[in-house]
Amino acid sequence: MKKLIRITTVPISLSKLLSGQLSNFKKYYSIIAVSSKAEDLIKVGCDANVRTFCLNLTREITPFTDLISLIKFTLFLRKEKPLIVHSHTPKAGIVSMLAAFFARVPIRMHTVAGLPLMESKGFKRKLLIFVEKVTYAAATNVYPNSFGLKDFILKNRFCAETKVKVIGSGSSNGIDTDYFSSDKIDKNLLNELKKTLRIEKDIFVFCFVGRIVKDKGIHELVSAFQSINQDEFKSKLLLVGNYEKDLDPIDNEILNKIKANKNIIEVGYQEDVRPYMAVSNSLVFPSYREGFPNVVLQAGAMNLPAIVSNINGCNEIITHLENGLIVSVKKVKPLYESMILLIKNPSLCNSLSLNSRQRIKSKYERSHFWNLLLEEYKLLESNVYNN
Repeated sequence: MKKLIRITTVPISLSKLLSGQLSNFKKYYSIIAVSSKAEDLIKVGCDANVRTFCLNLTREITPFTDLISLIKFTLFLRKEKPLIVHSHTPKAGIVSMLAAFFARVPIRMHTVAGLPLMESKGFKRKLLIFVEKVTYAAATNVYPNSFGLKDFILKNRFCAETKVKVIGSGSSNGIDTDYFSSDKIDKNLLNELKKTLRIEKDIFVFCFVGRIVKDKGIHELVSAFQSINQDEFKSKLLLVGNYEKDLDPIDNEILNKIKANKNIIEVGYQEDVRPYMAVSNSLVFPSYREGFPNVVLQAGAMNLPAIVSNINGCNEIITHLENGLIVSVKKVKPLYESMILLIKNPSLCNSLSLNSRQRIKSKYERSHFWNLLLEEYKLLESNVYNN
């Protein structure tokens, strides 16, 4: 059986962002999962019943470590002789695409799921642009997971248009709408969760799911919610996710506001976000940059309308006043006004909710995405053997 290598910088991307893919595609290929953090990677491999190979990959700029990993992975590829290397995330992308190029792997696929350089400046931005260009040059095929990202890549001439393609309607993995369904959540569990979180009747609950960092729009979200509280609207804000102290941490002033506000409820990282979405009335996701945000897909599948920033990915999933609201990036006032609009207009909120799930099912169902990705693998495979 032909070998397919899937590689990400950290194992959680294999298990969460690409949930189910390793198990599904092992029916067609001999899969090897590659990432860092050996203990976590071994668990991913055991869960999917696939081989693993640990590589020391970091999310920071670490040239010496990256060079060692590049050499190690090149030697591994020369030994294994895979047909396809398919990478996700920036660091895994540049290391694996260069290694696969040096090892003469015939199909070198890189999925782009967001570009940190969009929010970078100065030398760091120039360095990140260089990294992207080198990655795309070494790849045979580049797959932005949204049409907005594709436009950005082509506009900035990161690579030739012939290399670039979006799978289906976008996304890196689609969404399992059978799993993400409000019907699958036990009502007794939800009642207990509401009691635990002290969510009283007639309280409007906003929910944020993601890393608690600046470029997810946390500063604007907390500021907007503070204004809502001052105006004495009955509402709470659920923050579902971990803080990051090293990469893009929020300011201490905002952190203190979160800690001091009894209506902001922190629950940390949750393995299963569905119950938290199910006790909420709306997702709020004012991110500065995205590829194709899974959380917006998940919320939609859970019948949850979303307030999102006007950035690629978000503005492809959400149509304004159809299944959510779109606001300006990095602006507190439009965010505040949209949150107030949903609180004051239950009929509008209900209408957006009714449209949410059907839109996700029709465009982003996971099984359909997997079929399209398999078709892409087979097409590239036939091109290799026919040329």
